[in-house]
Amino acid sequence: MEEHSETSPQSPASSTEPVLNASEPAVRHKSIIREYAESIAIALILALVIRTYLVQAFKIPSGSMEDTLAIGDHLLVNKFIYGTKLPFSDKRLLTLRDPQRGDVIVFEYPEDPSKDFIKRVVGTPGDVVEGKDKKVFVNGKPYENPHEVHKEKDIIPKEMNPRDTFGPVTVPPNSYFMMGDNRDRSYDSRFWGFVSRDKIKGLAFIKYWSWDKDKFRPRFGSIGKLIN
Repeated sequence: MEEHSETSPQSPASSTEPVLNASEPAVRHKSIIREYAESIAIALILALVIRTYLVQAFKIPSGSMEDTLAIGDHLLVNKFIYGTKLPFSDKRLLTLRDPQRGDVIVFEYPEDPSKDFIKRVVGTPGDVVEGKDKKVFVNGKPYENPHEVHKEKDIIPKEMNPRDTFGPVTVPPNSYFMMGDNRDRSYDSRFWGFVSRDKIKGLAFIKYWSWDKDKFRPRFGSIGKLIN
């Protein structure tokens, strides 16, 4: 019907005219739905690519990194700086640099890979790490971390608990020794060992939001703050 109307002149009273007028809104309606569907699909694909290979958001649920990171801080993690991890593989491409001592990183918890932990790198491959009465030594020298805090005054003997005294331990190849800045209240490499390179997700670099649930208000001073 439509093809005939385009090739043959019709009078205003032609019976084909109402059919043309009735079909145009339906065609337009289908076009709008298709445009929205394509836009949503593209947005979802871009979000998935960004989350998988570039940047991912995380929320801090515990106080093991206080006072650097507080409960309720929301972070962005750079996932490509240590190399883009290929799907279904432990290989990485386009590595900018390896994790360094002092980096705050997100990784899969070795004892339960379904959980994500965030700690600071203290020992890199080949380093010898040791703790003596709350003081940490790397390769025989004191490890100075301006962000570490101690909220417990007591010293726990090594025989009872490795919190304050541990090691010395040598970090294996492709592995890292992690510790929380809140040293007395962090469950980290002192207790469960090393983090392998393939379990690292990325470098935490900025707080984009922070919520104080006790005071029921945002921490405006933390929003947009870089993580050192």
